[in-house]
Amino acid sequence: MVSCRLVLLRFLLGCALAVPSLALAASPVWKVTAPSGGTLYLGGSIHALKSSDGALPPAFNLALAKSSRLILESDDPDKAESKRMQKAGEYPKGDSLKNHVDPRTYDYLKSFFGLLGIPEAKMARYRPWMLTLGLWSPDLSGFSSDLGVESQLTKRARAKGKPISGLVSAREHMDVFVGLTDKQSEAVLLLTFIPTDGGPKVNMMSAWRRGEMDVLWKQSRAAFAEYPAFAERVLEARNRRWMPKIEGYLRSDRIAFVVVGSAHLGGPEGLLTLLKKRGYQLEQL
Repeated sequence: MVSCRLVLLRFLLGCALAVPSLALAASPVWKVTAPSGGTLYLGGSIHALKSSDGALPPAFNLALAKSSRLILESDDPDKAESKRMQKAGEYPKGDSLKNHVDPRTYDYLKSFFGLLGIPEAKMARYRPWMLTLGLWSPDLSGFSSDLGVESQLTKRARAKGKPISGLVSAREHMDVFVGLTDKQSEAVLLLTFIPTDGGPKVNMMSAWRRGEMDVLWKQSRAAFAEYPAFAERVLEARNRRWMPKIEGYLRSDRIAFVVVGSAHLGGPEGLLTLLKKRGYQLEQL
Protein backbone atom coordinates (compact mmCIF):
# COMPACT_ATOMS: atom_id res chain seq x y z
CA MET A 1 0.00 0.00 0.00
CA VAL A 2 1.03 3.58 -0.52
CA SER A 3 2.05 5.18 2.75
CA CYS A 4 0.09 7.81 4.65
CA ARG A 5 3.05 10.08 3.82
CA LEU A 6 1.87 9.99 0.19
CA VAL A 7 -1.63 11.13 1.15
CA LEU A 8 -0.10 13.96 3.19
CA LEU A 9 2.14 15.05 0.31
CA ARG A 10 -0.82 15.05 -2.08
CA PHE A 11 -2.78 17.23 0.32
CA LEU A 12 -0.01 19.72 0.96
CA LEU A 13 1.83 19.82 -2.41
CA GLY A 14 -0.18 18.71 -6.19
CA CYS A 15 2.76 19.23 -6.69
CA ALA A 16 3.69 24.65 3.78
CA LEU A 17 5.35 27.00 14.14
CA ALA A 18 7.01 30.03 14.26
CA VAL A 19 4.78 32.72 12.81
CA PRO A 20 3.83 35.30 15.44
CA SER A 21 0.17 35.35 16.37
CA LEU A 22 -1.35 37.80 13.91
CA ALA A 23 -5.02 37.53 14.78
CA LEU A 24 -7.61 35.07 15.93
CA ALA A 25 -7.53 32.32 13.27
CA ALA A 26 -10.43 32.88 10.91
CA SER A 27 -9.57 31.87 7.34
CA PRO A 28 -6.62 31.05 5.07
CA VAL A 29 -6.65 34.58 3.58
CA TRP A 30 -4.82 37.73 4.70
CA LYS A 31 -4.94 41.36 3.71
CA VAL A 32 -1.41 42.75 3.40
CA THR A 33 -0.86 46.50 3.62
CA ALA A 34 2.40 48.34 2.95
CA PRO A 35 3.48 51.39 5.00
CA SER A 36 2.91 53.41 1.82
CA GLY A 37 -0.67 52.18 1.65
CA GLY A 38 -0.30 49.57 -1.08
CA THR A 39 -2.49 46.51 -0.63
CA LEU A 40 -2.75 42.91 -1.75
CA TYR A 41 -4.53 39.79 -0.57
CA LEU A 42 -2.63 36.58 0.18
CA GLY A 43 -4.36 33.21 0.28
CA GLY A 44 -3.21 29.75 1.30
CA SER A 45 -4.38 27.11 -1.14
CA ILE A 46 -5.13 23.43 -1.09
CA HIS A 47 -4.32 22.42 -4.66
CA ALA A 48 -6.78 19.52 -4.80
CA LEU A 49 -10.01 18.90 -2.91
CA LYS A 50 -12.86 16.42 -2.75
CA SER A 51 -16.46 17.19 -3.66
CA SER A 52 -17.35 16.45 -0.05
CA ASP A 53 -15.12 19.31 1.16
CA GLY A 54 -17.80 21.85 0.35
CA ALA A 55 -17.46 25.48 -0.68
CA LEU A 56 -14.30 27.52 -0.22
CA PRO A 57 -14.11 29.76 2.86
CA PRO A 58 -15.96 33.02 2.03
CA ALA A 59 -12.76 35.04 2.44
CA PHE A 60 -11.55 33.76 -0.94
CA ASN A 61 -14.53 35.28 -2.74
CA LEU A 62 -14.16 38.50 -0.76
CA ALA A 63 -10.49 38.85 -1.65
CA LEU A 64 -11.11 38.08 -5.31
CA ALA A 65 -13.93 40.63 -5.46
CA LYS A 66 -11.64 43.34 -4.03
CA SER A 67 -8.76 42.48 -6.36
CA SER A 68 -8.22 43.38 -10.00
CA ARG A 69 -6.06 40.35 -10.82
CA LEU A 70 -5.32 36.83 -9.64
CA ILE A 71 -1.72 35.67 -9.15
CA LEU A 72 -0.95 31.95 -8.80
CA GLU A 73 2.33 30.13 -8.16
CA SER A 74 3.12 29.83 -11.87
CA ASP A 75 1.88 30.58 -15.33
CA ASP A 76 0.00 27.84 -17.15
CA PRO A 77 2.37 25.96 -19.48
CA ASP A 78 1.60 26.21 -23.18
CA LYS A 79 1.68 23.11 -25.39
CA ALA A 80 5.35 23.54 -26.23
CA GLU A 81 6.31 23.87 -22.56
CA SER A 82 4.18 20.88 -21.58
CA LYS A 83 5.98 18.80 -24.19
CA ARG A 84 9.34 20.03 -22.92
CA MET A 85 8.45 19.01 -19.37
CA GLN A 86 7.29 15.59 -20.54
CA LYS A 87 10.49 15.09 -22.51
CA ALA A 88 12.60 16.22 -19.54
CA GLY A 89 10.96 13.55 -17.40
CA GLU A 90 11.82 10.71 -19.78
CA TYR A 91 15.17 9.07 -20.45
CA PRO A 92 16.48 9.28 -24.01
CA LYS A 93 16.12 6.25 -26.23
CA GLY A 94 18.50 3.51 -25.14
CA ASP A 95 18.64 4.68 -21.53
CA SER A 96 16.52 3.47 -18.61
CA LEU A 97 15.65 4.09 -14.96
CA LYS A 98 17.58 0.92 -14.19
CA ASN A 99 20.83 2.70 -15.02
CA HIS A 100 20.21 5.58 -12.62
CA VAL A 101 18.94 4.16 -9.32
CA ASP A 102 20.06 1.62 -6.76
CA PRO A 103 19.17 -1.95 -7.87
CA ARG A 104 17.10 -2.39 -4.71
CA THR A 105 15.13 0.73 -5.54
CA TYR A 106 14.54 -0.52 -9.07
CA ASP A 107 13.33 -3.95 -7.93
CA TYR A 108 10.94 -2.36 -5.43
CA LEU A 109 9.54 0.03 -8.04
CA LYS A 110 9.13 -2.78 -10.55
CA SER A 111 7.07 -4.76 -8.02
CA PHE A 112 5.06 -1.74 -6.89
CA PHE A 113 4.14 -0.49 -10.34
CA GLY A 114 3.50 -4.07 -11.42
CA LEU A 115 0.77 -4.26 -8.76
CA LEU A 116 -0.73 -1.14 -10.34
CA GLY A 117 -0.74 -2.85 -13.73
CA ILE A 118 2.03 -0.67 -15.17
CA PRO A 119 4.54 -2.67 -17.25
CA GLU A 120 8.21 -2.47 -16.33
CA ALA A 121 9.11 -1.13 -19.77
CA LYS A 122 6.77 1.82 -19.34
CA MET A 123 7.89 2.57 -15.77
CA ALA A 124 11.56 2.42 -16.72
CA ARG A 125 11.15 5.20 -19.29
CA TYR A 126 10.70 7.82 -16.59
CA ARG A 127 13.09 9.63 -14.29
CA PRO A 128 12.41 9.22 -10.55
CA TRP A 129 11.02 12.75 -10.16
CA MET A 130 8.50 12.15 -12.94
CA LEU A 131 7.37 8.93 -11.23
CA THR A 132 7.09 10.91 -8.00
CA LEU A 133 4.79 13.48 -9.61
CA GLY A 134 2.68 10.66 -10.99
CA LEU A 135 2.30 9.14 -7.53
CA TRP A 136 1.47 12.55 -6.08
CA SER A 137 -1.36 12.94 -8.58
CA PRO A 138 -4.44 13.82 -6.51
CA ASP A 139 -6.71 11.71 -8.70
CA LEU A 140 -5.16 8.57 -7.21
CA SER A 141 -6.53 9.35 -3.76
CA GLY A 142 -10.01 10.71 -4.44
CA PHE A 143 -8.93 14.35 -4.65
CA SER A 144 -9.39 16.47 -7.76
CA SER A 145 -7.29 19.41 -8.91
CA ASP A 146 -10.40 20.65 -10.75
CA LEU A 147 -11.95 21.21 -7.32
CA GLY A 148 -8.82 22.77 -5.84
CA VAL A 149 -8.64 26.39 -4.72
CA GLU A 150 -6.73 27.61 -7.78
CA SER A 151 -9.09 25.96 -10.23
CA GLN A 152 -12.18 27.39 -8.55
CA LEU A 153 -10.69 30.88 -8.32
CA THR A 154 -9.45 30.74 -11.91
CA LYS A 155 -12.95 30.03 -13.19
CA ARG A 156 -14.39 32.90 -11.15
CA ALA A 157 -11.65 35.31 -12.22
CA ARG A 158 -12.15 34.48 -15.89
CA ALA A 159 -15.91 34.94 -15.54
CA LYS A 160 -15.23 38.43 -14.16
CA GLY A 161 -12.65 39.22 -16.84
CA LYS A 162 -9.79 39.49 -14.35
CA PRO A 163 -6.28 38.70 -15.64
CA ILE A 164 -4.47 35.67 -14.24
CA SER A 165 -0.70 35.20 -14.12
CA GLY A 166 2.00 33.43 -12.12
CA LEU A 167 4.71 34.42 -9.70
CA VAL A 168 7.11 32.49 -11.95
CA SER A 169 7.02 30.85 -15.37
CA ALA A 170 5.87 27.26 -15.76
CA ARG A 171 9.45 26.29 -16.57
CA GLU A 172 10.88 27.83 -13.41
CA HIS A 173 8.09 26.20 -11.40
CA MET A 174 8.98 22.74 -12.74
CA ASP A 175 12.73 23.27 -12.35
CA VAL A 176 12.27 22.44 -8.67
CA PHE A 177 12.05 18.84 -9.90
CA VAL A 178 13.74 18.96 -13.30
CA GLY A 179 16.90 20.35 -11.70
CA LEU A 180 17.36 17.42 -9.31
CA THR A 181 20.30 15.05 -9.75
CA ASP A 182 19.63 11.32 -10.12
CA LYS A 183 20.40 10.68 -6.45
CA GLN A 184 18.28 13.59 -5.25
CA SER A 185 15.43 12.49 -7.49
CA GLU A 186 15.66 8.91 -6.22
CA ALA A 187 15.63 10.10 -2.60
CA VAL A 188 12.47 12.14 -3.14
CA LEU A 189 10.76 9.17 -4.78
CA LEU A 190 11.70 6.83 -1.94
CA LEU A 191 10.29 9.26 0.63
CA THR A 192 6.88 8.54 -0.84
CA PHE A 193 7.05 4.97 0.44
CA ILE A 194 8.42 5.61 3.93
CA PRO A 195 5.69 5.52 6.61
CA THR A 196 5.27 8.67 8.65
CA ASP A 197 6.34 8.59 12.30
CA GLY A 198 2.81 8.29 13.69
CA GLY A 199 2.97 11.64 15.47
CA PRO A 200 -0.05 13.64 16.56
CA LYS A 201 -2.90 13.39 14.10
CA VAL A 202 -4.00 16.66 12.56
CA ASN A 203 -7.27 17.39 10.80
CA MET A 204 -5.58 19.27 8.00
CA MET A 205 -8.80 20.39 6.36
CA SER A 206 -10.02 21.98 9.57
CA ALA A 207 -6.63 23.57 10.17
CA TRP A 208 -6.68 25.01 6.66
CA ARG A 209 -10.18 26.45 6.99
CA ARG A 210 -9.15 28.13 10.26
CA GLY A 211 -6.06 29.59 8.63
CA GLU A 212 -3.63 27.64 10.83
CA MET A 213 -0.77 27.85 8.36
CA ASP A 214 1.83 26.93 10.97
CA VAL A 215 0.17 23.55 11.44
CA LEU A 216 0.23 22.82 7.71
CA TRP A 217 3.83 24.01 7.38
CA LYS A 218 4.89 21.76 10.24
CA GLN A 219 3.13 18.75 8.68
CA SER A 220 4.77 19.43 5.34
CA ARG A 221 8.21 19.75 6.91
CA ALA A 222 7.66 16.50 8.83
CA ALA A 223 6.89 14.70 5.57
CA PHE A 224 10.43 15.52 4.44
CA ALA A 225 12.13 14.94 7.79
CA GLU A 226 14.56 12.49 6.19
CA TYR A 227 15.41 14.95 3.43
CA PRO A 228 15.27 18.49 4.84
CA ALA A 229 17.27 19.91 1.93
CA PHE A 230 14.39 19.09 -0.40
CA ALA A 231 11.87 20.70 1.95
CA GLU A 232 14.04 23.83 1.83
CA ARG A 233 14.12 23.62 -1.98
CA VAL A 234 10.35 23.23 -2.29
CA LEU A 235 9.26 25.67 0.41
CA GLU A 236 11.61 28.28 1.85
CA ALA A 237 13.82 28.78 -1.22
CA ARG A 238 10.76 29.43 -3.36
CA ASN A 239 9.34 31.82 -0.75
CA ARG A 240 12.48 33.93 -0.97
CA ARG A 241 12.36 33.95 -4.77
CA TRP A 242 8.72 35.05 -4.73
CA MET A 243 9.15 37.92 -2.29
CA PRO A 244 10.46 40.56 -4.76
CA LYS A 245 7.49 39.88 -7.04
CA ILE A 246 5.05 40.08 -4.13
CA GLU A 247 6.56 43.34 -2.95
CA GLY A 248 6.23 44.64 -6.49
CA TYR A 249 2.49 43.97 -6.36
CA LEU A 250 2.32 45.94 -3.12
CA ARG A 251 3.82 48.93 -4.90
CA SER A 252 1.27 48.73 -7.68
CA ASP A 253 -2.03 50.62 -7.73
CA ARG A 254 -3.74 47.45 -8.98
CA ILE A 255 -4.72 45.18 -6.09
CA ALA A 256 -3.60 41.59 -6.56
CA PHE A 257 -4.85 38.41 -4.95
CA VAL A 258 -1.83 36.11 -4.57
CA VAL A 259 -2.68 32.46 -3.95
CA VAL A 260 0.00 29.87 -3.15
CA GLY A 261 0.13 26.51 -1.39
CA SER A 262 -0.72 26.82 2.29
CA ALA A 263 2.59 25.28 3.30
CA HIS A 264 4.33 28.40 1.97
CA LEU A 265 2.62 30.73 4.44
CA GLY A 266 3.71 29.21 7.75
CA GLY A 267 7.06 28.72 9.45
CA PRO A 268 9.96 31.02 10.31
CA GLU A 269 10.66 31.64 6.63
CA GLY A 270 7.06 31.50 5.48
CA LEU A 271 5.56 34.35 3.51
CA LEU A 272 3.60 35.66 6.49
CA THR A 273 6.72 35.98 8.61
CA LEU A 274 8.82 37.42 5.78
CA LEU A 275 6.20 40.09 5.11
CA LYS A 276 5.81 40.94 8.78
CA LYS A 277 9.58 41.26 9.23
CA ARG A 278 9.68 43.72 6.34
CA GLY A 279 7.18 45.99 7.99
CA TYR A 280 3.96 45.05 6.23
CA GLN A 281 0.71 44.95 8.20
CA LEU A 282 -1.16 41.65 8.11
CA GLU A 283 -4.84 41.23 8.79
CA GLN A 284 -6.38 37.77 8.74
CA LEU A 285 -9.83 37.79 7.18
